[in-house]
Formats: sequence, C-alpha cells, structure tokens
Amino acid sequence: MAAKVGTKAPNLQISTWVQGKPTNIDKEKGNVVVVEVFQVNCPGCFMYGIPEAIELYNKYHDSGLTMLGMATAFEDYDKNTIENLQKLLTTGDVVGETQKALSMYGQLKAGKLPYKIPFPVAMDMLKKEGGQISESKIMDVIEANVPDYRSYSEKDKQVMKERVKAYLMGKEYSAKTFEEYAMRGTPTSLVIDKKGNLRHNLFGATGHLETIVQELLNE
Repeated sequence: MAAKVGTKAPNLQISTWVQGKPTNIDKEKGNVVVVEVFQVNCPGCFMYGIPEAIELYNKYHDSGLTMLGMATAFEDYDKNTIENLQKLLTTGDVVGETQKALSMYGQLKAGKLPYKIPFPVAMDMLKKEGGQISESKIMDVIEANVPDYRSYSEKDKQVMKERVKAYLMGKEYSAKTFEEYAMRGTPTSLVIDKKGNLRHNLFGATGHLETIVQELLNE
C-alpha cells in the first residue's frame, strides 16, 4: 500500500547514506522532517528543488527542521547511479541533462555545481526487475497514479493497462521509497510532522514549502 498523507510516514528504504550521519524518519520524532527527493539526471531538481531545500535548511535547521536528501532512479538508469551521486556530492560534477541545462542557463561554476548540499544524502533502494509482469502489479501502479481509473470505460481501462505494462517492461529497477510514497516524479518534497505523520507529498517547485515548514514548526 502506498503511503498516504495524514498517516504514519514509513521509513525511507535506503541502500546507503552517501553523505552525513545515517538516520531515518522514526529517529527524528519531535522534529519536522523534509525529504528532498531528486535524481542526478534531473535539471529541475538542481535549479529549483535542491536550492530551495538548502535555503530552508540554512534558515530552520537550528529551529527543529531535519532536512534530508534522497537520490532515486525511475529512468535514465545509466546516469542516475550511486557513482554519479558520489561524484556530485564530493566534486560538484553533474551529468547528462542536468549538465546541459545548468550550463545553458549559466548556473555552473568552472563546469561544476556552484553550491554544496549541506545535509545528509542517501540513495534509494533499487531492486533489479525481472520475471513476469502480473495483473496485480499493473493494477498497483494504476491505483497509485490514476485515482479515477474505475470510472474509465472498459476500452480505456484496457488501453491504460497496456500502457502500464509497456512501462513496466521497460523498467530496469524498482526504486523502493519512490514507489512506496507513490511519487509522481522529481523533485518531490516529503513533509513529515513532529509526530511522524506524512503531511505533504509535493511534486515540483510549488513555492509553498517554506510556509508549510513554518506552520508545522509552530504546531
């Protein structure tokens, strides 16, 4: 079952902590937790999501905010690797579409990321795909991402199933935390309150994250 807003937030399923002290959601009770989820090959993550997370960390980490980064991979598996994540964190090297976009917009310094991520960063748990694609697996994906699926006509339902099957057949890996939280893409900000409940699952640069953090810190 996918994690739902308003319920207890499941722990992140981590393959390794690449930077900072290992922790998890159950160890951060009493703090507001924001998990900034990104892919190494995701220009928007480095133009919007991560800079916003760094700004919030700098403002509120002494006031009860725990900021965590988690790299994941649901596409471009040759670029969204732990090796490229390690390079990014240690040297500022960026790859693929991230490198192209940041270079185009003049956001690199000597060809490297001009800022360092100051909070702990982990890699999502990736599981190699294989075997048959079952009907139940197809339906799990549909139910997590298409809430009005049951209102579709039988013909449209079948089309949706075929699309999801084709998507699953092209997947090399399953990203455990990404899928457990039914994220729609990156950047995504998971916001957990002081009691450990998932309060927001925000996809994209919404502009509301600081207001949300302030409200939860005041609860």
